[in-house]
Amino acid sequence: MLRTDDGHIIRLEDYRPTDFAIHHVEMLVRLVEGAAEVVTDITLERRPETSETAPLVLDGDELVLTGLHLNGEPVTAEQFDASPDQLTVRDLPARGRFVLRVETRLSPETNTQLMGLYRSNGVWCTQCEAEGFRRLTYFLDRPDVLATYRVRLEADRASAPVLLANGNPMESGELDGGRHFAVWDDPHPKPSYLFALVAGDLDPLEDRFTTASGRDVKLVIFTEKGLSHRATYAMDALKRSMVWDERRFGREYDLDVFNIVAISDFNMGAMENKGLNVFNHKYVLLDPDTATDGDYAGVETVIAHEYFHNWTGNRITCRDWFQLCLKEGLTVYRDQEFSADERSRPVKRISSVHGLKAQQFPEDQGPLQHPVRPTRYREINNFYTATVYEKGAELVRMIETILGAENFRSGMDLYFERHDGEAATIEDFLRCFGEAGDTDLSQFALWYHQAGTPTLTITEQYDGGQLTLILEQDLAKGAAGTGTHPFHMPIRFGLVSRAGEDLAIEPVAGEAEIEGDVIHLTTSRAELVFEVGGERPLVSILRDFSAPVTLRHDQPREARLALAALDPNPFGRWRVLTDLTGDMLRSASLSETEGRGATYDPAVIEALCRSASDQALEPALRALMVTLPGEPEIARLIGSEIDPEAIHRARRGALRALAEAGGPEFERLRASLSDGSAPFSADAASAGRRALRAALLPAVAIAQTSAAPLFAEFEQASNMTDRLSAISALVQLFPGSDETQSALAAFYRRFESDALVLDKWFTLQATAPSDGSVEAMERLRQHPKFTLGNPNRARALIGGFASGNQRGFNRADGAGYRWVAEQLGELDRLNPQTAARLATAFRSWRSFDAPRRAAAEAALRDLASRNDLSRDLSDILTRTLG
Repeated sequence: MLRTDDGHIIRLEDYRPTDFAIHHVEMLVRLVEGAAEVVTDITLERRPETSETAPLVLDGDELVLTGLHLNGEPVTAEQFDASPDQLTVRDLPARGRFVLRVETRLSPETNTQLMGLYRSNGVWCTQCEAEGFRRLTYFLDRPDVLATYRVRLEADRASAPVLLANGNPMESGELDGGRHFAVWDDPHPKPSYLFALVAGDLDPLEDRFTTASGRDVKLVIFTEKGLSHRATYAMDALKRSMVWDERRFGREYDLDVFNIVAISDFNMGAMENKGLNVFNHKYVLLDPDTATDGDYAGVETVIAHEYFHNWTGNRITCRDWFQLCLKEGLTVYRDQEFSADERSRPVKRISSVHGLKAQQFPEDQGPLQHPVRPTRYREINNFYTATVYEKGAELVRMIETILGAENFRSGMDLYFERHDGEAATIEDFLRCFGEAGDTDLSQFALWYHQAGTPTLTITEQYDGGQLTLILEQDLAKGAAGTGTHPFHMPIRFGLVSRAGEDLAIEPVAGEAEIEGDVIHLTTSRAELVFEVGGERPLVSILRDFSAPVTLRHDQPREARLALAALDPNPFGRWRVLTDLTGDMLRSASLSETEGRGATYDPAVIEALCRSASDQALEPALRALMVTLPGEPEIARLIGSEIDPEAIHRARRGALRALAEAGGPEFERLRASLSDGSAPFSADAASAGRRALRAALLPAVAIAQTSAAPLFAEFEQASNMTDRLSAISALVQLFPGSDETQSALAAFYRRFESDALVLDKWFTLQATAPSDGSVEAMERLRQHPKFTLGNPNRARALIGGFASGNQRGFNRADGAGYRWVAEQLGELDRLNPQTAARLATAFRSWRSFDAPRRAAAEAALRDLASRNDLSRDLSDILTRTLG
């Protein structure tokens, strides 16, 4: 049974503490085939301000109550009311602690929502964030209710030799009938969303770690049988994360063991349960034959992210779900910094900003817009968004830019010291930095409260050796209806000579404060005047993307082209070249839409070729610079009345222009970057060389009259990165060729038993830009290896098509919209969370031309009219149509 009620609006302004505090939880979980019995002893106490007659109201979700006791005595029928979603208990002690025993019976095997306790490939596991614990037992299922937990698990030893829960192992032993037990104790108070248990037949990969203070910690990664050898890189990433957090933030791990479990059916990437992280196996299992360099980087990032949550999310949690960015945005910032230190800081920063613009900017500018800290929601699961995570991280980064590294670290130290063991708020967080940096952050706090992407406009005026910069910021009111007041916007900048050197020039007049290379813009408009002498410098603005804004820079074309070659700031160089390329592709797409032949700026094409060959830049950076913006990015630059077919033609034309200008040099470069017969290495330098080879391949391949060379490259590939690069080019450039079909068939034969690689096979075909893509999707939907029940597989096919195939999804006859809507309706009956997240692909439907708008709206309204939709999907559809 799904929650199909509309739900009521939860508002931040209505927050108040619970009437009762929970101090300790003792749980007994008996696992048997087809069922689970849960006995929970909850130690509660009425808060002093609570009425002595107020009842206890506990949350539930599809629960069956089998027993209820108060201090060891049965609770009479007159004392309580129970429904699947709520338990109300009356006549409780007026003062002092008491113990309420709640007994429930669950069916993990039939729990397709993958929330609460469920079974995945024979393994019992839990997912309790955000409100999954109430699917195990009736509880005050809120993040501000912190308690210690002691858990006893019982199961058949043959089917579940491994029994895990949060905290430290206390005891274990045998029971009658071939069963056994294990007891786990977590001494750190935590909210129920961090509760976890896992039971099954799993393979361990073990290691140890010694903390900075000399404590010995046992590390174990559990995988499905026979796969533990593919977790070695994840273990290495975990140990590096632990070292980094000690060095960068002074944070040691605080338990005797740290366990990770990788499972195949999981709604999210991973979950930071205290001492027992549960992972989607996509972010644990790796080897060169089955995983790309992107997979390796993703595992490193997610392993670090969940470990860093031990302090930013677990030891200090969020008071309520409105404060979700307090743990997620902060921890994304921390994992980004870790990856930057482990690999390449410029490349990591560019990758993060590229993801922000691809995911968060459309969210910020569409019907699903909300502030980084929302003030109301109907379904909290729908607020695990790019705005909370990625934009939330940008806000933390801006605090560091404003305060400087030393004061930022002092603020973090104060935050850990003051709020350890508490459920905190954004105000608590900002107060620590304000005190540490002796800075008023009240205006900066608007970034948390005002939704939308502000526009930063820079105008240059040059006259007789004097350069004037006019800076203006503007924020339009969007779907969230929040304020539009000026932000405190830190803008990193530089004035660059024609020799490519930063000039040390101070302003002689100005209306904005400057500290070092950062302009602090706090008003709607400000001017800065610089005496620069005879030669006009190049203005490098918004370096390292120091604020999440849309930049409009009134800058001469020749200056932009010069910066694309000379800017000493790597991010600045990438940004200006990407902007130039985007402008060129936008113009070409509009020409295609209007029936005119597209043209391509030869100077921009030359700049792309020059960047690809620039030996002064690391290969990974060159790969990012030479990669053309994707079709969704070009659509965002156009903004309205979008024609996906025109964009597709324009981008392929630009690829041909690039091939004509740089083809022979690209082939030479690719040959020089080959590792030959050297063994695969996942280090950053090797990955960077493979990345540049892959980035150059489309331009090399599109110039060829046959798909045969690409097919040969696919067959000769010795690792998944090169193999996927070749087959992706085949699918994108020669979708109907015999070579492409042969490659797909060979790929399938080789990897049909590997679920993670098979996901790549489905996604490859879902993103193929063929005229018959919708019909191809339906054939793949009927494939024996496809199942809606596995979130990874559903995301690979449905998500790959809706988000990665602009031509197919946005087909003019509406077939793509109708097909996706039909799949969402069916998926919603199984897994509302996954259905709701995939439905966000419709967020930009109003941006397309009239026929497509009408078709998308019809598909959305037809789906929204169903009377059996979950609250998760209904909420997304209501806001998307609203």
